[in-house]
Amino acid sequence: MRILALDSSGLVASVAVVGEEQTAAEYTVNYKKTHSQTLLPMLDEVAKMIELDMDTIDAIAVAGGPGSFTGLRIGSATAKGLGLALHKPLIHVPTLEGLAYNLYGTAGIICPIMDARRNQVYTGLYRTEHTFEVVEDQMAAAVEELAARLNAAGEKVTFLGDGVPVYKEMLEEKLTVEHYYAPAHMNRQRAASVGALGMKYLLEGRSETAAEHRPDYLRVSQAERERKERLKES
Repeated sequence: MRILALDSSGLVASVAVVGEEQTAAEYTVNYKKTHSQTLLPMLDEVAKMIELDMDTIDAIAVAGGPGSFTGLRIGSATAKGLGLALHKPLIHVPTLEGLAYNLYGTAGIICPIMDARRNQVYTGLYRTEHTFEVVEDQMAAAVEELAARLNAAGEKVTFLGDGVPVYKEMLEEKLTVEHYYAPAHMNRQRAASVGALGMKYLLEGRSETAAEHRPDYLRVSQAERERKERLKES
């Protein structure tokens, strides 16, 4: 089986082709270009490099949120378009689960954090030492609240994600538990991890049609919040 995986949920754009035992190709870029400029050219380049016949893939895994509203829409629209054109199922991989899967085999709690602005992060708690376990599902939380949860759990924790450089100083002040940070090659979104976890979910029967797929934003966009505030004032 082969999975085409896409992740454009943050600043990183990533495309991979993943099999049951190995990754055939991965193309990841962490640079300030819009995903509408990068994602399809990256996919085209990957397909050329491994001479991929798109009809031979079994499913399309996509990082389904939370994350950048624009990035999620681009990734979801790309996945839906490919799914409809190729008649392939989609696998919705929650962004933070895909991030946590980067550190599969690590002892203790894995805590991916993405900057959600206003002193909040998108986060979740996972164990990956022997199998993949969701300890606490993904959520939007204040950094202080997250630190309190981790202190109460009393376990070693490893952080990764784009929220680390933003909130590292605050975490250092609040945490009392043993904690670490993922290295540079594993601390951002990777489509290979989305594809590998997507393969697991596909084998468990967790897939959807392209028409059914919707990104999970976790909270409304800033534009939507501002619109509601203007309506209240009027």
